[in-house]
Amino acid sequence: MLEAKSTQRALVRIGYDGRVHKQFLGPKADERFENECRVLRYLETRRCPFVPRLLSADPKNLEIVTSNCGSRVEHLSETRVEALFAELETYGVRHDDAFLRNVTYRASDGRFCIIDFEFSTILENNNACTVMTLGKEIVSLGEAIKPRNIAWSAMTHPGNFRSNNEDRFLLMLADKRGVRYLGKNGSASSSEGDLIFAVADGMGGERSGELAGKIAIEQITRMMPTTYLLNDEHLIEASPGILKTLFQSIHTELERLGSYDIACTNMGSTLTLVWIHRSVAMFAHIGDTRLYRIRRSDEDATVGRSSGYQLSQISEDHTFVGWLRRTGQINERQARFHPRKNVLSKALGAGHQFVEPHCGTFELHAGDRLILCSDGVIEGLWDHALTDLVLFPDSVQASQPPAQRLVLSAVSESGRDNATAIVLEVN
Repeated sequence: MLEAKSTQRALVRIGYDGRVHKQFLGPKADERFENECRVLRYLETRRCPFVPRLLSADPKNLEIVTSNCGSRVEHLSETRVEALFAELETYGVRHDDAFLRNVTYRASDGRFCIIDFEFSTILENNNACTVMTLGKEIVSLGEAIKPRNIAWSAMTHPGNFRSNNEDRFLLMLADKRGVRYLGKNGSASSSEGDLIFAVADGMGGERSGELAGKIAIEQITRMMPTTYLLNDEHLIEASPGILKTLFQSIHTELERLGSYDIACTNMGSTLTLVWIHRSVAMFAHIGDTRLYRIRRSDEDATVGRSSGYQLSQISEDHTFVGWLRRTGQINERQARFHPRKNVLSKALGAGHQFVEPHCGTFELHAGDRLILCSDGVIEGLWDHALTDLVLFPDSVQASQPPAQRLVLSAVSESGRDNATAIVLEVN
C-alpha cells in the first residue's frame, strides 16, 4: 500500500484497490476512532454524497477502511471552503477542523469532498435509524433484527443453441471465520452467518464472457467477509457503500484484463446480488439479470394459484426497454418483443466508464420468495409463470426444486440463451 500521511495522530495508506486505510495513533486514539466511525455512519444514513463511506472498522487495531474521496486540494477560496463545511451542517454534522487540509477533489464526479471526521460533532440526537430505499421506509433499525431460516435452490443451463455457458451463480455463507460455499439445494438459518447469493451473466468475444462471469463471482468471495468488522446496525447502514465498492472493484478488474489481453477487450458482466443479514436483505444490481420478490398480497387470501400473491421486480433493468416499461410506456408483451431489449445501458466492464449499481434494502418476512435469474429465464417465461412455477407446480414438476422448474421451463419454451436461477424461500 502507498503511504499517504504519517503523523503523531494517524497513519494513512492507500490500498491498490483505491480504498483508504487509516490507523489512529497517539493521545485519545480510541476516542477519535470511535467518533470518526460514529460520524461517518451517521452521514451514511443521511445520504451525504461528499464524504467517505465507512467500509470496515477494526476496534482492536484502531483502524478504519473508507472509500476514496480523491486527492487533497491545495488551493481553494476561503469563501468556497466555508460554503462546503456549511453544506455539511445541513446533513447534521459540524466539522470541528473546518480547514482546507480536510478538503479533497473527487475527479470521478467533479465534486469537492470533506474527510477526517475524528474531530466533528453530530448536531442532532437521532438514536433511531432507518434504512431507506426507493424513497420508502423499509427497515427500522431500532427494532430487533431477528434471523430467518432460508431454503435455496439453484440451477444453470447452457440452453438449446449454445455450447458454452456464460452465466455464473454463487451460493455462500460468510462469518467471522471466512466463507463456505453452499450446495445447489439446501437450507440454513441466517443466525449462522450472512447468506450471499448472486447471478452473473458474462458477455464478450470467444471465451471472455465465461471469464467475466467467473471474475465477478470470485471478487464477491474475496471481498465480502471483511464486512464482519461492523456490527448489526452499522453493517446495514454501510451496505450500499460496501456493495458499490465491490461492484467497482469487479468493473476495474474486467477493464484491466481487457486492456492487457485483446481476446478480453470489451468483456463485461451483469450482476445481481442479494446479501441476507439476519432478517434484512440488502441487494445490488447492474444490467439485465433480475431480482424478484413474491409476497402474499392478502394475508387472509386462501391458497390457490397466484391471485393471493404479488410478484414484484425489485431490480431495475439497465436497458432503454426496461426504462420504457418502468415508466408505463410499454407493457410486458411489448418489452418481450422489442428489438432493443438486450441493449444494456449499464454493465460491469464492457467499456462502460462509470459504475452506478442499483442498491436497496428490505425486510424479509416468513413466506417471502426471492428469485435471482439471468435474462435467459425471462426470455422463456412470463411474469405470471414465475409465481406459478415457484408456488403452484403441477404434479410432475412438484418433485423438482423451484430453481430447476424455472430453468427447465424457460429452456423448453425458448432456450436461445443460457438460463440461470436461484430461488430463496423464507421461513
